[in-house]
Amino acid sequence: MTQKPIQMAVVTGGHSFNVIEFHRLFRQLENIEVYIQHMDDFASSSAEIRHSYDVILFYTMLLDGPTDDGHPWYAGKPKSVLEELGQTGQGIFMLHHSILAYREWPIWSQIVGFSDLTHDVTMAQTLFVEVEDHEHPITSGVSGWDMVDETYKMCDPEPDSQILLTTKHPTSMRVLAWTRQYKNSRVFCYQSGHDNRTWDNPNFITMLWRGIEWCARRI
Repeated sequence: MTQKPIQMAVVTGGHSFNVIEFHRLFRQLENIEVYIQHMDDFASSSAEIRHSYDVILFYTMLLDGPTDDGHPWYAGKPKSVLEELGQTGQGIFMLHHSILAYREWPIWSQIVGFSDLTHDVTMAQTLFVEVEDHEHPITSGVSGWDMVDETYKMCDPEPDSQILLTTKHPTSMRVLAWTRQYKNSRVFCYQSGHDNRTWDNPNFITMLWRGIEWCARRI
């Protein structure tokens, strides 16, 4: 019996991106229906709509807040909405710069698994990605690969994270992908994914696709 497509919100804001290539990236993912939207639209959606997604993927780098006050009417109440994360059991996928969002907010730190978000950024680096955990459903059967991406130099995630991908590149954090549990939700954090030089990499696409499936409890 064919399962119905995974319903996924992709929440943006606070960082520019190539809109055409970003949409193309998600359109190629089999059996996943993607709804790309700014945080304002996500936060102002009804609870019925927000809770209908199997996975919420964040590609946002909003730094201040979140807060429910001082926004225009169309921006909703982002703090209250984000405080619901983990309660519904929806999967949470933190992609690339989203791990750096809301850096003064303890809840975001708990989700991504960092207490210290101090970092340095280096653009367009070629790095070799190593598979740390060959048994996890996201990385099973995958071998290491070379990839061009923006790197972050920062500390490892908290010890209660399950490490999936690493690198020894000198300008990068050691851990590139890890999973966590936040309340009732599976969380997949993937530092990679700056632009289409990374988005075109077949192994990156595989990690993205499997990460979504894992967050949705399909694998």
